[in-house]
Amino acid sequence: MSANNPTPVSPLQLTRAEEEVMQILWEIEKGMVHDILKNFPDPKPAYNTVSTIVRILEQKGFAGHKAYGRTHEYFPVISKAAYTKSSFMGFMTNYFGNSYKSLASFFASDGKLTLRELEEIQKTINEEIIKQKEDKP
Repeated sequence: MSANNPTPVSPLQLTRAEEEVMQILWEIEKGMVHDILKNFPDPKPAYNTVSTIVRILEQKGFAGHKAYGRTHEYFPVISKAAYTKSSFMGFMTNYFGNSYKSLASFFASDGKLTLRELEEIQKTINEEIIKQKEDKP
C-alpha cells in the first residue's frame, strides 16, 4: 500500500483482548474488575490483566467508571450496536471496497450457504426492494 493511500483505520478499533472485555461489559452492563473476570471462560486471565485492559478501554473512550472510594465500577460508554456498525463498515471498506454487492457475491459464491439460506436472503432482499419502492414518492 502506498503512503498516499493508507488503509483506513476505524477510530473504534479494539484489540482482541479489549473486545473480549467489552463483550462482557456490554453483557453485564456494569461491574467491578472481579465481576468482569468471573464472566470470562476458563482459563481466566489474571486480575491485573483485566484491570489494565479496562483502563485502556477508558483511555480509548469505550468504558467509563464510577468511583466508590478506591473501588471502581466500570460501564460501557459506546453501545455494542455502534461498535458493531463501525467495525463492519471498516471491514466493508478494507475487504470489499465498500461494496455490498461484492460482499454478497463473496458469500453467495463461497459454497457455504445452503440453498435455504440463499432463498431466505433473497426473500429479505425482495421485501426490502418492495419497501423502498413504496417509500418513494
